[in-house]
Amino acid sequence: MNNISVIGSGTMGNGIAHVFAQYGHQVTLIDINEKALEKALATIEKNLDRQVAKEKISEADKNKALANITTNTDIAAGVKNADLVVEAATENFEIKKQLFQTMDENAPESAILATNTSSISITRIAAETNRPGQVIGMHFMNPVPVMKLVEVIRGYATTDETTAKVMETSKKLQKVPVEVNDYPGFVANRILMPMINEAIYTLFEGVAGVEEIDTVMKLGMAHPMGPLQLADFIGLDVCLSILRVLHEGFGNQKYAPCPLLVNMVTAGYKGVKTGEGFYKYTPGSKDLVVSEMFKK
Repeated sequence: MNNISVIGSGTMGNGIAHVFAQYGHQVTLIDINEKALEKALATIEKNLDRQVAKEKISEADKNKALANITTNTDIAAGVKNADLVVEAATENFEIKKQLFQTMDENAPESAILATNTSSISITRIAAETNRPGQVIGMHFMNPVPVMKLVEVIRGYATTDETTAKVMETSKKLQKVPVEVNDYPGFVANRILMPMINEAIYTLFEGVAGVEEIDTVMKLGMAHPMGPLQLADFIGLDVCLSILRVLHEGFGNQKYAPCPLLVNMVTAGYKGVKTGEGFYKYTPGSKDLVVSEMFKK
């Protein structure tokens, strides 16, 4: 699979495009917003420069990777020659449904259609296409150029051939693919999100403060990042969306989002992307400062 189309040029989309391009694939990065595409290319170049500075790749490798990426604001045109399409749009079923219908209508019959969803049912998405056997989940981790894991999620109808091709392609990106079945949250978020939600409940109920909770998990459980800082990094809106998928999918109250999380997202405090969540983020500063609303 040489020709790769990536739909969505945000954090995950540009990271996925970066990795495929770095390993020699021809990549079409698609977004309806031209400025978003320009920003994505600038981000990819900056991240490649970081790899050059760390001597992980050469300047020539960087230039080859950038030359492997083209952009398009037309989804239909952008997928017409694809061997593999990876959708990395907003975590919203209705948006993904429309995208997959467009992908199905315009990509070659042999193309595999993948989604980077972190929680939405692959089976449900595949049912919106005429090729459910060729629909699969490729859940990359953030930041994509650094993190090794790819959760490869089989829908109810996903074929062995499709799965084998995606597993092999992931390995060629120097990733470690792990095959899982299609149930709410898959593996990563089924385990991670209840932990994050419990950390938020621990704060909500006044058991401990933001820094205290994160310190316990970092020093006591050897986590590189505390759950509240990680939630900010992922995006509190994304965490809320995944928890709602888990809650609806299992019908179990243990997955119900903490009211504090719901209020923060409603108020626009979504973490790093908005400049404030459990911590306050200042451009250019690496200092971790607790948000004023949580200071004692």
